[in-house]
Amino acid sequence: MATRSNEDSEVRHGFYRFKKLDDEYIVTNDAGEYVALNEEDFRKLSDGSIDCSNENYEKLKSMGAISGKGIPDTLIERFKRKNFFIFQGPLLFIVIPTLRCNKKCIYCHASAQSAASYDFDMTIETAKSVVDVIFDSPGMSISLEFQGGEPLLNWEAVKFMTNYAIEKNKMHEKKLLVTMVSNLSAIDDEKLDYLVDHKVAISTSLDGPDFIHDKHRCGGHKQLVKNIKKLVGRYSERYGKYQPGALTTITKYSLPYPREIVDTFAGLGLESIHLRPFNPIGFAGPVLEEIGFEPQEFLDFYEKSLDYIIELNNSGTFIVDRTAWLFLVKIFGDFDPNYMDLRSPCGAGIGQVAFNYDGKVYTCDEGRMLSMHGDDTFCMGNVFDNTYDELIGSEIVKQTCLASILDGIPACSSCAYKPYCGVCPLLNYIEEDSMFSKIPNNRRHKINEGILDILFRKLRDEKTHDLFIGWLERGISVI
Repeated sequence: MATRSNEDSEVRHGFYRFKKLDDEYIVTNDAGEYVALNEEDFRKLSDGSIDCSNENYEKLKSMGAISGKGIPDTLIERFKRKNFFIFQGPLLFIVIPTLRCNKKCIYCHASAQSAASYDFDMTIETAKSVVDVIFDSPGMSISLEFQGGEPLLNWEAVKFMTNYAIEKNKMHEKKLLVTMVSNLSAIDDEKLDYLVDHKVAISTSLDGPDFIHDKHRCGGHKQLVKNIKKLVGRYSERYGKYQPGALTTITKYSLPYPREIVDTFAGLGLESIHLRPFNPIGFAGPVLEEIGFEPQEFLDFYEKSLDYIIELNNSGTFIVDRTAWLFLVKIFGDFDPNYMDLRSPCGAGIGQVAFNYDGKVYTCDEGRMLSMHGDDTFCMGNVFDNTYDELIGSEIVKQTCLASILDGIPACSSCAYKPYCGVCPLLNYIEEDSMFSKIPNNRRHKINEGILDILFRKLRDEKTHDLFIGWLERGISVI
């Protein structure tokens, strides 16, 4: 390595990654810190001629990109904080009380079954075993998340697991959060009162204005909006300001309407929107030609949406894109947000676990979805025959962990965006026939890299930079 002495100390290269983005170089370290350098300063960094008179010298030194006395202690501590989840164990436990659903979304990931197919309901016996296994986790935080199908259609199992988890936690004293992902079509006053009383956090799916949402979900937009307003009102009366989670799934039909989709969320007073491309899982696979798009098409849509979100914020309407927020937390925050899709190793099996209605256990909900098409590759075992330790120690957990360590993926290990990104072995398996991704041809890689390019370009503008920092300082409010 090139070295150079100056009046401060001997200057040597430390470890860093870099990427040329337009006329700048984005230089990052393993803790997610970054600095943008012009071409001349990057040349000086590369050849060892940068010195303490350079305006970026102290930043590069604190990042460990240049070093005279080894890795700074502050960098070591920051790296430890950013990777805390490695030692934490699973904290997200997804439970499928039923695969039945009263909707028929064109992109249904879950391969939901008819509302009359009661054989797909979880029994109380299975529900008890599921909660028992969850509480065998050594972690001190548990997020119990009901998904489906539509979980409200097996209300007795939802109530039982919520009550049982709360009761068990009196002995275990963990930080317990109960959440539900629901289309809200089966909500009534009795169910809503129970959810409010037990502080169950609610997420729903809203794909934009009625002409998009109803096309995706075969109707229901008007009733959903009514129920969202009712939900917000009931929770706010009890706990103060409340924001339900509201996800939007982007298909080809969504792409021409970035402003209209954002306006739908802002018009309901929702402070966040999660712009997510659909996944080619479940019923979405056969209709890819109808609803699919190229990564660049999504990125064009995403940038227009983000520009409009920034415009709304600058005019006094607070609304955050959750995708951008997650990346910004990873760029500027002291702690990783532990979003399962954007961590290395990924969350499958070691960060999240999914329990199917029949007691089978999967590395993630997508693995459970895949099983509905006859492929049980991502099954860890079941709650009747396997202990918690056997489930977590299963071979498929080891394989998904190995396949998602970015340091072992050539194109990822050297990427400047490595500290902010993650891969999904299951999507790789579906799209590429292997859990080990063939980056850079991977669809998800292109989208994540493209979004980060958009964010780093926008961070050059001081006003937008300050706006983004304001997002992080204010946060996203949920119950």
